[in-house]
Amino acid sequence: MGNRGVIHNEHKEIIRAFKHSAWITCVLEFKGRGRAVMTPGRWTELFFLDEATAFAAGHRPCFECRREDAKRFKRCWIQGNPQYDFSMSTSIKEIDAILHRERITPAGEKVMHQRLSSAIPEGTFTWTNEDPYLFSSGKLHRWTPFGYENNIAVPEDSMLTILTPNSIVNAFRAGYAPQYLEPSHRIARYK
Repeated sequence: MGNRGVIHNEHKEIIRAFKHSAWITCVLEFKGRGRAVMTPGRWTELFFLDEATAFAAGHRPCFECRREDAKRFKRCWIQGNPQYDFSMSTSIKEIDAILHRERITPAGEKVMHQRLSSAIPEGTFTWTNEDPYLFSSGKLHRWTPFGYENNIAVPEDSMLTILTPNSIVNAFRAGYAPQYLEPSHRIARYK
């Protein structure tokens, strides 16, 4: 589940894309806490298929309910992005500021970048054939709200358009392995 702040109104309608730059992902259950989805004036719950999808949108693990994942992500992010000269004592707010620049332009458009197909790690999302695809086990798997389908071979030594923010891809390359639904598994559709 993701959080970008309060982005809905009292009618449970999404009215903006984000409220702040700390976009996090949380576990669905934590310490028995309960809440109504889209409570007026409270943060808006965003639900993702899996962690890789949340990362492609520019979210990172929460330091409260996913502390160990968050520390591991921060460590891999720092290792994968040495140009910033950050350490574990660097505030996560500084990483959030970089992530924010990498996920959305000042005009509100999604930031994408290019990488060689041989340089993309597991869990990275690409924009291929006008659709999002997850890179897993040497193949690209088309994302749907119910799972992945239509796997295609990755073109060798070609440039791919990448949806996952650049520094997050670098964190994956440095060892953070995002969780994702197995491409062979599908979620039942609810009516």
